[in-house]
Amino acid sequence: MTSKLIENARDLEQELTWFRRILEARLKNYFSAEPSSGSLLEIEPPDLSKSTSEYAGFVRHYHFSFAERLAFVLGLVPHIRPQLLDELFTLNTTTNRRFTEFGGAQPRAEGEFWPTGETLAFILGGKDLSLRFLAQLLFEPTHFFSKHNILKLAPAAGDDAPQMKAPLRLSEDVLSIVTTGQHRQPSFGSGFPAQRIETRFNWDDVVLHPGTRKSIEEIQTWITHGETLMEDWGMGAKLRPGYRSLFYGPPGTGKTLIACLLGKTTGRDVYKVDISLVMSKYIGETEKNLGRVFDQAEHKGWILFFDEADALFGKRSETKDSHDRYANQEVSFLLQRIETFDGIAILASNLRDNLDDAFTRRFESIIYFPIPRPEERMKLWRQGFSPKARFANSVDLERIAREHALSGGMIMNVIRYVSLQALKEGGRPLTQEDLLLGIRREFAKEGKTG
Repeated sequence: MTSKLIENARDLEQELTWFRRILEARLKNYFSAEPSSGSLLEIEPPDLSKSTSEYAGFVRHYHFSFAERLAFVLGLVPHIRPQLLDELFTLNTTTNRRFTEFGGAQPRAEGEFWPTGETLAFILGGKDLSLRFLAQLLFEPTHFFSKHNILKLAPAAGDDAPQMKAPLRLSEDVLSIVTTGQHRQPSFGSGFPAQRIETRFNWDDVVLHPGTRKSIEEIQTWITHGETLMEDWGMGAKLRPGYRSLFYGPPGTGKTLIACLLGKTTGRDVYKVDISLVMSKYIGETEKNLGRVFDQAEHKGWILFFDEADALFGKRSETKDSHDRYANQEVSFLLQRIETFDGIAILASNLRDNLDDAFTRRFESIIYFPIPRPEERMKLWRQGFSPKARFANSVDLERIAREHALSGGMIMNVIRYVSLQALKEGGRPLTQEDLLLGIRREFAKEGKTG
């Protein structure tokens, strides 16, 4: 059992005891013939100022007020101690049904009480309208609960009931942090159309044009010093959050690899957005799909990588019909989301001109990934082969590097092919003809001649 888990459990037990006292006091006062004049706000929450748990650090980071802390713990209760809410199943003998004022979503088949915004308003304020209104303010879009994707009211699709009647939903990532002490990796699928990507390579393995490498260093500088610039230097009020970069150039020139290395060497997760799962023919669905990615990624320092980004961020067309209008609205939505994203967004495209001009004007950097020059291709050939590979005297890598303009990805495809052919034939030495055949095969894929 990890120390993080033990520390969180210890502090959460104290929080649950505090919550139980508040709930008992509220129900006792509500049903009392002579309600007490004392305030529930006087029931002090546990002092976690000296605790080293992830939960305590989370509470201190956000400087929770009484109402915010109560709302957060109420969001936690169904996940860690759901029986605490069983008392809210009490029947109103006058109407022979549950008390409307207790809120609560429709009970599930197993009879679980799921708290809603109304539940929070009741526990916090009872019949005090000012405190009930305070509960509503916690779910405004400008509140950090919403902005940081911590706690929200989640109505069912198509439900047009008042907001406070929607169930409380705690972010799964936050739930994981404050319980197990571990960040939860979102599951790839239609609900989260982005997949975490990694690389086994290091910077020493990368062969880039010097100009490209210099531009990549600008992103590394932002990752290292951006927070200091925005907070310590007070530039957060003058500059947009986050960093946006366009990687463009032929396929196989290292765009995805560089995105992975930026994450690997700075401790940031890199998520590649699956364009096929994001895009939808149904009006508004593309925005929703991408919105889920940005919502999850906010305030986590992630790098979002959009390969073949022109499919999503392509040029807006002249509006001739409703289809064009909705397509242009999608681009406008994406423009707004990427501009306010506080992490790093990298868009990759084969051609710079394929993207809408509105996006290119907003990039902090635009980086060209060219086909490697002969000296760079020579380095790729030399680094690419296994130390166990053997070469016939006929092999002239310098000539191959000089005469055949291949990308790094194409070179590795050739190396893979010829190495497998050699192994198939007993591990024989590789010949010049093997390499030339592999190169011809690679060019043929693209309809070119070597």
